[in-house]
Parts: sequence; C-alpha cells; structure tokens
Amino acid sequence: MKTSIATVSLSGELPEKLDAIARAGFNGVEIFENDFLAFDGSARDVGKMVRDHGLEITLFQPFRDFEGMPEPQRSRAFDRAERKFDVMQDLGTDLVLVCSNVSPIALGGVDRAAADFHELGERAAKRGLRVGYQALAWGRHINDHRDAWEIVRRADHPSIGLILDSFHTLARKIDVNSIRSIPKEKIFIIQLADAPLIDMDLLYWSRHYRNMPGEGDLPVLDFMRSVAATGYDGYLSLEIFNDQFRGGSPKPIATDGHRSLIYLGDQVKQSEPDVAMTVPAMPGPIEVNGVEFVEFAANEDEARELASLLNTLGFRKTGTHKTKQVSRYSQGGINLVINTEREGFAHSSYAVHGTSAYALGLNVADARATVERARALGAEPFEQGVGPSEVTMPAIRGVGGGVLYFVDGKSELRNIWEIEFDPVEDDATTRDAGLLQFDHVAQTMNFDEMLTWLLFYTSILKARKTPMVDIIDPSGIVRSQVVENEAGSLRITMNGAENRRTLAGHFLAEKFGSSVQHLAFRTDDIFETAKVLKANGFVPLQISPNYYDDVEARFGLDPDLADRLKEANILYDRDENGEYFQLYSPNYGEGFFFEIVQRRGYKGYGAPNAIFRIAAQKRFMRPQGMPKKR
Repeated sequence: MKTSIATVSLSGELPEKLDAIARAGFNGVEIFENDFLAFDGSARDVGKMVRDHGLEITLFQPFRDFEGMPEPQRSRAFDRAERKFDVMQDLGTDLVLVCSNVSPIALGGVDRAAADFHELGERAAKRGLRVGYQALAWGRHINDHRDAWEIVRRADHPSIGLILDSFHTLARKIDVNSIRSIPKEKIFIIQLADAPLIDMDLLYWSRHYRNMPGEGDLPVLDFMRSVAATGYDGYLSLEIFNDQFRGGSPKPIATDGHRSLIYLGDQVKQSEPDVAMTVPAMPGPIEVNGVEFVEFAANEDEARELASLLNTLGFRKTGTHKTKQVSRYSQGGINLVINTEREGFAHSSYAVHGTSAYALGLNVADARATVERARALGAEPFEQGVGPSEVTMPAIRGVGGGVLYFVDGKSELRNIWEIEFDPVEDDATTRDAGLLQFDHVAQTMNFDEMLTWLLFYTSILKARKTPMVDIIDPSGIVRSQVVENEAGSLRITMNGAENRRTLAGHFLAEKFGSSVQHLAFRTDDIFETAKVLKANGFVPLQISPNYYDDVEARFGLDPDLADRLKEANILYDRDENGEYFQLYSPNYGEGFFFEIVQRRGYKGYGAPNAIFRIAAQKRFMRPQGMPKKR
C-alpha cells in the first residue's frame, strides 16, 4: 500500500510540509502548484528536496480549464500545458492532474473533450509524461466520474487516464459501484477525502470542510472497496482542504492523515479479503469490555483531599501498591488509583498539570494485540521501568499526552490487582453508595484536536462515533462527540472548547492541555444512592429551583417525582428509548467533577441539561483570588 498526501492539505512553508509528510510515514507527495510558486527555489530544487526526504512526487496539480475551449483559448491551453510539462520534468514527476473545465466559455461535448485529450496525450507521451483527468463535482459540463471515464475511454491514449477523488463522487451521491468496471491500468491515482454532512454549495463545502477518511460522514469505505475491486494497487493520496488544518501544526495533521489511510486500507482488507491491496499486518479492531481503572497523579496533600471526596461517594481504600506510593479505591466494579510518587511519568504529569486523571486503563479482549494494532496505526508505545512485584502492562501514549493502559483476562494481567497491591481494611465509616461501573469518561480538549482523538480511538478500538452535538455554556458553545461501542462498555465523551471563558475552556487553560475532566459512575437506583451520599457527607452540586418547575412541565412529570428530583438535586432527561437521571459533585480544583447517572434505556448523555449543570458549576467556582469553596 503506497500512501501520498497533497501539500495543500497542510499548513506551513513547503520545507516544513515535506518534513512533516516524511516523518508521518508517507511514501509520496502531491505538489500543489501554489506551494511550488510560493517557494523561493527552482523546480529542480523542489524535486531534490522531496527525494532527500525519501519521498516520490506522485502528482503535480492542478491544470485547470483545458478541455472543450474555443479558439484562441484552446491553443493557449495547449501552450500552458507545455509549460506545465517543463515544470514536471524539472520536478521529476510524470503525472499531472487536469480537472474538468469550469470556464463559462467552455464548450460541451464528450467527443470534443476526448479529441483534446488525445492530442494532449500525444504531447505528453513525447516527454514520457502522463495526464490524469478528474471530474470536479461542480464542473461546467463534466461533474461525474462516469462521464470523465467516457472521455478518457474515447481519447484512447496510453498517456491519458482517470483520477478518482472520493469527495467529488460521494458529494454528488454517485453510485460507487460504477467504479468497479473501470480497468485498473486506466486509474492513474486515487485521491481521498472525507467530510461532515452539510447541506451547502459543493465548491464551498469542498474548499473548507474536507477532512481525513474516518473523520467525516461520507461513505469513503464503500468508495475504496469499489476501487480495490478493480485491482488498483497504486498510490492512495489525500487531498484535504480544511480551514482548521491550514491553521494547525503540520506534524500532527500529517500523522492523522497517514493513520487514516492505514486504517482505511485495513477496513477494506477486512471487508474484501481477496483484493490485491497490501496493508500492514495488524490485529483487527479491539473489543473493549469496560474501563478497568482511572489513575490520578497528585501530591500528598491533594491526594488526601481527593480521597476524602471519594469516601463521601462511597469508595473505600482497598489496596496499597507493594513498592510505590500508589493507593487503590474501589466500589462495585470501579477502580480509582491515586499516585503520589515523586518520580516517573505520574510525577511529571503532576508537575505540568497538577492533580489530574492522567491515565486510563481499559479492559480489552487482548491487551498486547491492542498495542500491536495501535503501533501499526502510528500510536506511540508507552514504557517505563518495571520494579519488583510489578506486571508489564501494555500501554500507549494518548493523544493528549496521557497514558492508555490495557489489561485482559490473559496471563498475569487478569490478576494485576492481587499481584501489585496489598489489600487493606479501610476504617472509613462511610457506606457503599451503590455505584456499579464507569458509565462514561469525559475528556476535554481544544476543538481543533477533536478529529484527531476521534480517529485515534475509532481506528484502534472496536467503536463508533456519534453525531456531534452542541453543549451550551453560558459563555459559549462546546462541541461534543462520543466514541462508544455497541454493548455500552466503552463510552468516551469528547468536549471541544473554542474559548477559555467556557467551563471546558477554563479547565484546559488551568490544566495546561487536554485531560479527563469528569468521570460518570452508573447506579441502578439514583434516589437510594443520593440518600446514602447525603449520609456520607457528600454535598451535591446545587441546581437552580427554577429548573425543576420547567422539567416538570416539559415532561409532564408526576409532581412527587419532580419534588424528589429537586430535593436531591438530580437532573432529568428523556429520549425515545427511556429516562436518564444525573447527579453531580461540585468542582474539584479547576473544573474536574464526578457524575452519577442512572439509565433506563436512555442512549444519550443528557446534553439538554448541560447549560443548567454548567451554570451551577460556575456559581460554585471561586472568583479570581478568592479561596476555594468547601
């Protein structure tokens, strides 16, 4: 499998782009003409720079408004083509992209266009070059790859072929199965892009909202399966126009791009095992059985404060690490770990972020296979020294700089708590509150990181993404999207902040980067849980009384139920599947909090309640310079 990316997909100057592309693992690069024109060097200089990075120039593009022009524009088009051919030879590439004509003076007619391409093929062949024709979704006469293929077929020249772009085909909802009958030798290169489903002008949609395969909503896999069915085994190249990417760092975006192509190739191979596509060997997507633990990094004083809060939530200290300053707190199937070591990665994380949930442990079908798949998809393995009475736990670095650990039911990993921890009897007088499992883990990040996180999780784990929703904060909007699996044993909510005045933005600013902002625990009886929590000394987040008058009227609740919700500060929502109850802790530190939920068939995450919860949390937060509320 040969991978490529167009320079227009990344921000920065051309040398910076090429460095990012090479480091990400691509084999080739499309040189976008504007990147070449803006570079202060010759075409030969660019070609040498590309080859010095170990890359091949897969394509020079674009050549516009060529076919079907009247005279004198037709003659000028051939003159322009000859100039392009000069540049190509100096660059050291043999393929140019010609996109379908959008000029208002262009003449229609398949035969006219085919004749123009036959002549262009004759000129290209004299120089050992090739020409690829692509149907733009907004082309004046040709906007369908089937028509572009008919022109290529009638041109009947070995130097003229077809360039297929997933966006142009899928944006117009053209049947992708029509690709299967195209001879593979006439497909010169495949360009790939995804996009969110937005009803807007095709040109504007394409120029501003494309993203990597797997990050959007278009059926790129179906497109690629049809391509693979032809036997095509050439370059898969990304051509991404995205305002967010143009303003971001080229290295992580290039890394995302390469991951997206490897993931797409793996999906094709899994669904079409007989196709000729060669992809890196890797295990299939990994099933997640649940969240095994969340680990906090803290100092001794803050660890005691956090442990005290956990006690009021019904957690008890159940173990201490045999060789490290690490404690385990448990309730039901929930494990929380507090690490106060003064060296190692946890301590480094504390030094940067303060007390934070820096590591997530997932119980998966096969821990080592998970890391093997993650590495094949470009994830960075995480390793640190293993001391006496410790188990090597497979792990990778998370996108935000944290750690993802993996355990399974195989070998010593299934007994990790018994191997590494000594059991303890907690003398706390608080009662078990009926918390059963992690319901979801909520991670907060800058909005422009969300696509990276989504692709990271969905490419490695057997999980899907949900549609994006807007979380209304009194100070702005936070975009939220969820990675979850069919069984509900994995739910990771991702909240993208766009300004620091929102609660999520404040948390990011104070924690110096993306992190877990809240943990949600599941109970089967939230009213009984609330009763026990009150007896334990837990003080819930205080919700405005006005909320309960509205929720009673909005859902037609029995007044007694509305009174019970109000008394316990429990929020309520309902969807077509059932009911949802939410109870929150006040903020711990600069915006971290705990949530307790009860689901009665409900599939969502209580987004309509977010504005009321956030308003209450902001009332609780201390003003600048004031001591923290207790």
